[in-house]
Amino acid sequence: MLFAPHSLTSKFQFAFVRIFCWPLGAAGDISLSASDLVASARGSPGELVSRERYDTLHNRLANVTEWLRQEREKVERLSRLRNRPVWKGVDFVLADVIVASTDASRSELIINRGAEDGLALGQFVLSDESIIGTITALGGRTAHVRLVTDPASKIAVKIEGSDSDRIMQGDGRHRAKVLLVPTSRKIQTGAVVYAQKKPGFLGTPVIVGSVCKCAGNSENPLLWDITVTPACDLERLTDVAVVVMNPRK
Repeated sequence: MLFAPHSLTSKFQFAFVRIFCWPLGAAGDISLSASDLVASARGSPGELVSRERYDTLHNRLANVTEWLRQEREKVERLSRLRNRPVWKGVDFVLADVIVASTDASRSELIINRGAEDGLALGQFVLSDESIIGTITALGGRTAHVRLVTDPASKIAVKIEGSDSDRIMQGDGRHRAKVLLVPTSRKIQTGAVVYAQKKPGFLGTPVIVGSVCKCAGNSENPLLWDITVTPACDLERLTDVAVVVMNPRK
């Protein structure tokens, strides 16, 4: 072959290429496909993470998504409250209920907001846009809310159709009593009961409940025995809003 003419050896080379081009090409394709599969399985740096890292990121995304949903709901609730002209210049602190105690001896909540959030003793607490109680004890990040049904709760109220203020006291049985209303006043069952405005704490009367029973007092026939049902279900509270008058800037 070394001494053969160039014209003859070149023909032999081309013939060899024509005969073996298909097997050689197929082998190359198989080699490339195998390499692609290996690369795909291994992944390039920065594209794949460990299973542990993936689970951590997945859980973090789930937490952030739920947090954003809750914050969106809070913004919507605050917007509905602040859009009312009577609440102009008033701030609201939204809080979640940590502990609820509602029995014959006491009716109170512990919420996850406190002095560090601008809360103060005596502030009124709302739920379903109705007064449910007042702040009676404070910590840095927690507060106690005495519900209007607690036997120790006493707030000034006004009954629809009446022209004078009276004191409403909790009866310890999920309701409250309005005291010292003379029978000369015509009180209708179903009449709305409002918590009266209180300078520095409540700038306008707000519904607290409605009259569910009005009967003569057994001890004094000249006075009514008036029972009030709260305007919202106090046993199912999960979150509340604290009314903050003249909020700190």
